[in-house]
Amino acid sequence: MVVPGSCSPSVAAGMAALQVFYNLSTGLWNTTGWWNSANALETTIDYAAITQTIPYRGNLFNTFEKNKHTHFLNPWFYDDQGWWALTWIKAYDLTGEDRYLAMAKTIFEDMTQGWDATCGGGVWWHKRRQYKNAITNELFLSIAAKLHLRSSNKAEAINYLNWAQREWEWFKNTGMINADNLINDGLDNTCRNNGKTIWTYNQGVILGGLVDLYQITKDPTLLAQAEAIADAAIQKLAPKGILQEACEENRDCGADGPQFKGIFMRHLSDLYQTLPKPQYKAFILQNAASVWSRRDRNDRLGLSWASELDQADAARQSSAMDVLNAAILLGTTGTYQAENAKLYGLKTEAIASGFHGTGYIKSSVQNDSVTFKVNISCSGKYNLKFRYAAIEENAFRYIYVNGKKEVDNQIFPQSQNWSDVTISNVWLNAGENTVSIIFNAVKGSKSSLTLDEMRVEPRPLMGNSKRS
Repeated sequence: MVVPGSCSPSVAAGMAALQVFYNLSTGLWNTTGWWNSANALETTIDYAAITQTIPYRGNLFNTFEKNKHTHFLNPWFYDDQGWWALTWIKAYDLTGEDRYLAMAKTIFEDMTQGWDATCGGGVWWHKRRQYKNAITNELFLSIAAKLHLRSSNKAEAINYLNWAQREWEWFKNTGMINADNLINDGLDNTCRNNGKTIWTYNQGVILGGLVDLYQITKDPTLLAQAEAIADAAIQKLAPKGILQEACEENRDCGADGPQFKGIFMRHLSDLYQTLPKPQYKAFILQNAASVWSRRDRNDRLGLSWASELDQADAARQSSAMDVLNAAILLGTTGTYQAENAKLYGLKTEAIASGFHGTGYIKSSVQNDSVTFKVNISCSGKYNLKFRYAAIEENAFRYIYVNGKKEVDNQIFPQSQNWSDVTISNVWLNAGENTVSIIFNAVKGSKSSLTLDEMRVEPRPLMGNSKRS
């Protein structure tokens, strides 16, 4: 079964089926719980960002306005409110509105009150100091890292980074990550791994936290740990390649379990953007194809992604849409090696160290050019990120996209090491596109340029930028 592209009316119908459950009066989703509604809204934000569409953006404003008086704090559970912090960070990324980021900070500040010295650290699950579990602390790690990346105040940013590093240092030493590189539910009364259920979402949220912390610190052990967890989950929690929750065997996952798998896929997608292993892409596409093939005639999606619909609710629908969002994103990103592009007057080299793929190209004379063929699932504006080196001095090139000028004289600043330069907001069509980097002296091109690869990325969300 082919996974529909982001422009397909059928995928839009899947989102429309989720919107049926949205309650304008409460700003939450009927048929599911409070924390699930945070995830349903995050699913909606992801869809809007990936497809660059606006039909459901009103949900952000409405949900926020109807519930802001609560500060999205839960009287009992730290983890339930943590989901809302992640969602409001995503809302900030989409809209650039500071009030959403401020709300996430308020939620996180409340969560810090749950940290104490019991078991050497960590945040309690229940506000009555009951149970230190995996999901609460994974959320805490992820929120802290994300807030660091979005904080313009230096002291504030340092505080968030300190919390993220403190959390990870504690978490990795608790034993909750077992010998199979899978995460059990939490700790027992003796502060040891309790051996309880290996839920898929516990294998997922940690991926996002580790990826963000890696982006901050560039510590390769963080990415290696994320890879080990993701690989173990794919190998051990996906019979015949389709992700399955432990509770599915009895077809009874309660109100919470139907949400879990989508959370894993959402964060596996995050990992793939930093660590693009073909195995992850194949797994996302296989699961997306399977779940979509089992929709009912109203485009509703169920608990099992390998069998027919059991019942419809917002948790099941948003979870399944998470894997479809992940599949859509695969069609809007890609890395293209220069040595595999169409070359004019150029040859591939593989002498310098640190290149990706099997080599790179060096351009230095008039009419040299490299043309990438880029396939995109949905038309829209994208960023083109070039990995290059310009050893002698600044290099300049003419950039040509789909037969039209994009940039007359793009600068590639002098750099003796591999560096990145990004051209933002480039319109690409659904289907095949061409991107050419041309030495055109008439347009001002000059100096030697070594080009390793080009990465195509969706236009970045408005608020998602590292502090300066």
